[in-house]
Amino acid sequence: MVALLMFAAVCCAAPVSNAISAYVALKTGAQGDGGIAEGGSAADIPARMLTAYKKAVQQVGKHVPKCQGMRWPILAGIAKVESNHAVGRGIADNGDIRPRIYGVLLNGSGAGGNTTVFPDTDNGRWDGTANGERAVGPFQFLPSTWEGIGNDANGDKRADPHNADDAALGAAIYLCGGGRDLAQRSQLKSAILQYNHSDEYVANVLGWIDQYTAAAKSPDLGNVSGKARTVIDAALSQRGVPYSWGGGNAAGTSYGICCSPSGKSGASIKGFDCSGLTSYAFARAGIRLPRTAAAQAGVGTRIPASLGKSALRPGDLVFYAYAPGRDSTIYHVGIYVGGGQMVNAPRPGTVVRLDAVAAMSGYAGGARPL
Repeated sequence: MVALLMFAAVCCAAPVSNAISAYVALKTGAQGDGGIAEGGSAADIPARMLTAYKKAVQQVGKHVPKCQGMRWPILAGIAKVESNHAVGRGIADNGDIRPRIYGVLLNGSGAGGNTTVFPDTDNGRWDGTANGERAVGPFQFLPSTWEGIGNDANGDKRADPHNADDAALGAAIYLCGGGRDLAQRSQLKSAILQYNHSDEYVANVLGWIDQYTAAAKSPDLGNVSGKARTVIDAALSQRGVPYSWGGGNAAGTSYGICCSPSGKSGASIKGFDCSGLTSYAFARAGIRLPRTAAAQAGVGTRIPASLGKSALRPGDLVFYAYAPGRDSTIYHVGIYVGGGQMVNAPRPGTVVRLDAVAAMSGYAGGARPL
């Protein structure tokens, strides 16, 4: 009962987005989490890594002239899944990553999900061992794969999978294949499937690509005015503010409480959870919202999920539920800004950011308090 009451006290007990993290080969993976932020940057990507992704997009045409549609969110989606953008490592100005990132030894032991023996191909040059093969670098290439696609991207005349620039360019070349059009969803899926022969992997990478793509676009608010504009501007002004479980209210950011269902405490974090953010933004337009996401669904005109996401208008609340159709199970709320995007405080460990409405699971419709 105590846990249930604590859950009701705040809003965002969001299901963890299952993203496959640091991959041990090119065929299987594990699960993790992460997030994005505003304006073509990403709060979970080290600035030097983001620079590497953007540089690779500029350079890939020299190596695969027929490639179309390559963009940095594609590389970011792969790197998020493979190494969490090398977070926790040192990244030098020239792009070298230390300590190096190694996957498990692919000896069929079952560790990390590997069941196939990969014999050594590089005598330990890239993977640090001559006793077998293991994936390397932020994009987790096997040395044998790197041999075919590795190129120098930072001008030091050395193609190194442990260098952010070189690795990002190698990934771009690999995904482009002989000249794919990655703007076509079907060809993008094929490219990711080539990277890892797993439908689950493809779905998770596509999810991150879609989120980073949404983050890179600023919403078009040219036709939004009045209280809706006030609400959206207030929410957008908080981009980059940390998520805090139980944090935030009509007055602004605050320290949160302990603890989320995943055990994350907001007690030492000054920020917002999802309904804290919506409470703050709507208060700027003179509208007082209840504190929890489920309660906020009862304010104004309810927009049933059955009408589809196209029924949403800028300034609407957007809800997500464990059991769509039962408002008592609503676990999350965002603020719709148009163009399929919302301002969102997703979960512990992330920041207030722009997300695609489709980025969260269990769409449960919206509400129009304005």
